[in-house]
Amino acid sequence: MIPDAPAPDAAALAHSDRLMAMIRGQIAASGGVIAFSRFMELALYAPGLGYYSAGSRKFGAEGDFVTSPELGPTFAQCVAEGAAQVFAQLDGDVDFFEIGSGSGAFAEAALQHLSAMGALPARYLVLEPSADLRERQQARLAASLAPDVFARVSWLDGPPESKWRGLLFANEVLDALPTPRFAVRGGEVYEEHVALDPEGALIRVDQPADALLHAAVRHVERTLGAPFAEGYRSELLPQLPYWIQAVGGLLQDGAMLFVDYGYPRQEYYLPERSDGTLVCHHRHRANANPFHLPGLQDITAFVDFTALAEAGVNAGFDFAGYCAQASFLINCGLPGRLAAIEAIDDLVERHRRTNEVKRLTLPGEMGERFQVMGFQRGVDIRGLFARGDLSRRL
Repeated sequence: MIPDAPAPDAAALAHSDRLMAMIRGQIAASGGVIAFSRFMELALYAPGLGYYSAGSRKFGAEGDFVTSPELGPTFAQCVAEGAAQVFAQLDGDVDFFEIGSGSGAFAEAALQHLSAMGALPARYLVLEPSADLRERQQARLAASLAPDVFARVSWLDGPPESKWRGLLFANEVLDALPTPRFAVRGGEVYEEHVALDPEGALIRVDQPADALLHAAVRHVERTLGAPFAEGYRSELLPQLPYWIQAVGGLLQDGAMLFVDYGYPRQEYYLPERSDGTLVCHHRHRANANPFHLPGLQDITAFVDFTALAEAGVNAGFDFAGYCAQASFLINCGLPGRLAAIEAIDDLVERHRRTNEVKRLTLPGEMGERFQVMGFQRGVDIRGLFARGDLSRRL
């Protein structure tokens, strides 16, 4: 158990047991092992049972973690101002495509701000794999948005299937992509798998890596200038270029913005991170055990922003910039947002909103822990990264 974590109730434990039964069945049907990435996919996205597919509360103070949009509207308002700069460079209809909308808080605040600026997109598209979250998003936006604004919102089952123009936005999406984990032993590359011990508990086992993961690990070693040490273990997403192409390949003109926590490659694979970056969250408590209560906790891995830069450029986009979240928000109109907050008459609300900005921007909070990377095609968004650009670290 996680120290000091509230004990799950009987219904939650029964839910986790059902997911465990599914995972055990998958392991048995696959010859006794499944890749860790497959386990992570089941734990997070198994229909009706995975962490993001089931109905438990995940976001905010009552959930397992807090994302930037859950703190208040400022984050979404700043991103909306950046989006407006993209839309202003494009003639005709434009789309705002959000991947993983969480509680719907971001879409609500962004659309309200875009409406106030007179910069609404023709369509606001949401790709949400969780049926439960999709229902919550629809209910929230229907209740909070003006009818003519809500009419622009639609939910997709997959990325746009025809060419489109506008902005793709993903906040804390990449860290939840099911990731392979590799290990180096005797100079050879292995992939971490999941098996069962004699009592039926989940355990980690290593098997020789396939050609794709093997080549990806050797590529990272070449860019680092040295092989990984004996026993080194970490995460690597060889499928990231294909994922970027799938979600953004049909973006004809516009930009892509990714916000997440992570490091440039040289920092991601430091010798002291010899067991990777995997982290789990349950009731605002972090732990390193992905096998704890499957379906009831989040499982994430930090983002290799150098790999993201490579994937975006290889997908045919121009690299636009890379900076800490605090710098990005300042570049996207945060001073104006602060002026509006300072003008709030209600002292309690003004204090709450001021604390919101502090959490978004302070180095010890989200300001430096989260970073933003942008790509462009047919537009110029380099100004969104002009202050505090960190591209030299990639």
